[in-house]
Amino acid sequence: MGMAQGRNSAGRSAQTTNQITGQKKWWAFATVLLTMFFSSMDQTVVSTAMPTIIGDLKGFSMYAWVFTAYMMASSITVPIYGKLSDVFGRKPFYLFGLIMFGIGSAVSGQAHSMTELVWARAFQGIGAGAMMSMPRATVGDIFSPKERAKWMGVMMAVFGISSIVGPALGGWITDSISWRWVFYINLPFAVLAIIGVIFTLPKVRAEHRVKVDWFGSIILVVGLIPILLGFTWAGTKYAWGSPVELTLFVGGVIVLGLFILWERKASDPVLTPSLFKNRIFSTSLILGVLVGMTMFGSLMFLPVFVQGVIGLNAQDSGWVMTPMMVGFIVGSMVSGQIMSKTGRYRYLPWISGAVIVAGSLLLNQMNVHTTWSTVMVNMVVLGLGIGSLMPLMNMVVQNAFPYKMMGTVNSTQQFVSSLGGVIASPIFGSILNKEFSKKLNMTLPASLKQFEGKFVGINPQSLLTKQAQQSISAEFNKYGAAGHQMYLQLMDAVKASLTYGVQHLFEVGLVFAILCFIGTFFLPEVKLKGKEYFKEETPQTDTAENVSEKKRENLYRIQ
Repeated sequence: MGMAQGRNSAGRSAQTTNQITGQKKWWAFATVLLTMFFSSMDQTVVSTAMPTIIGDLKGFSMYAWVFTAYMMASSITVPIYGKLSDVFGRKPFYLFGLIMFGIGSAVSGQAHSMTELVWARAFQGIGAGAMMSMPRATVGDIFSPKERAKWMGVMMAVFGISSIVGPALGGWITDSISWRWVFYINLPFAVLAIIGVIFTLPKVRAEHRVKVDWFGSIILVVGLIPILLGFTWAGTKYAWGSPVELTLFVGGVIVLGLFILWERKASDPVLTPSLFKNRIFSTSLILGVLVGMTMFGSLMFLPVFVQGVIGLNAQDSGWVMTPMMVGFIVGSMVSGQIMSKTGRYRYLPWISGAVIVAGSLLLNQMNVHTTWSTVMVNMVVLGLGIGSLMPLMNMVVQNAFPYKMMGTVNSTQQFVSSLGGVIASPIFGSILNKEFSKKLNMTLPASLKQFEGKFVGINPQSLLTKQAQQSISAEFNKYGAAGHQMYLQLMDAVKASLTYGVQHLFEVGLVFAILCFIGTFFLPEVKLKGKEYFKEETPQTDTAENVSEKKRENLYRIQ
């Protein structure tokens, strides 16, 4: 079957690699797609239900922590899962992640306070860390890099469909049943995925005794928590240069410095320092962060533009991501087919980067006169570029290292991408808040200046929610007909100010898009491997031990 096999003490067969062959690989692939679908859908479903949850549990002050707790727990655990799965197999960690995610979902649905919900989401996030890394690694266990390219479109289609279905499903469940079912709905999917993992993923035995770097893992967690908290609170709860923020950042950096020193001496480090000596690996990480920042700056706040300028209501603006997802799917399918047939990718990053810049430029041309059809076209263009580049980054990294290191390199890449999102959120949030406040001060009629203080420190996006507008309207209705007119003037000023802030985010997104395009020219090319990928043992790092491979890599770059 192309893999070493042995027997454990119980007499049951076990493999020494994670490779999946035969008919089982298609069931394993179906399990991966199912996991990707419901884990991706979970985020959009929960986001849609959050206004109702806040109203029921009375905890607006803890709104951000529902997402922050989940994000922190999942981001921190990703590299640990990846490293351990290379040694002990994907199966135990895949199962652990699904079980933890399921338990966290059930407890979240039972929450009777925002504090309980936050802790349940953190618990759910521990499982999500495995679900972020194990499916991608399992795809690598099934297909070689060259084979995997043609399945990129299928994987992106699942991601796209889940993102499209999520908002509508979340709204329907919340309105028709109960917000608690946006969490319970995960349970049947998790059970099906657990069954699939049990029957399709192999049991793996380590070929030699392994010393797990638990101390390094602990240092990594201790160093990341204050930094993640710092980025989460920056610009909202505390000013960027406040003593609290400086303490969190400096303390976290010091601990991570100790982590790096420890990893350089560890016999089997959780994050292998030599990975970063590989140009494909380091370049792809930088490109991943840049394209993530481009997407975040241009698209995460686009519903605000659509609702405030185009005039779509809050429910309809939930579908605003649909055109981008269509571009994602088409872009990934086209680039995947090209790589699968040619085994090469030299020009694809350049073309993808150029399309991303074009899409960002189109978004920057939008103004108060822009129509919804124009927004859709602009999003499709940007989606084409991002959809063709993001999966490519994952594939070329896995192709650059031996199969037995795939979990480690895959999870490290996923980990860095997650950190990019964590960093982007407060940066773009601060820009939006600053520009919103500045424009509101200029736009607000003199008669309404007395109400300006009510919006200081409030997330401006929340002002467009139905609940927020009803609350503000109720306050103004106390003044009769004149109060209603004042309310309309106020909301016009709020929407104009939000539009102004979002347009500045488009400009920042364009800067990152241009940097991403420039960065694609520094990505080396190594021909995609076929079946030999599962037999390779020697890393393709830029070290003295791999001079011959480095020469081969340079040859591809020249060509």
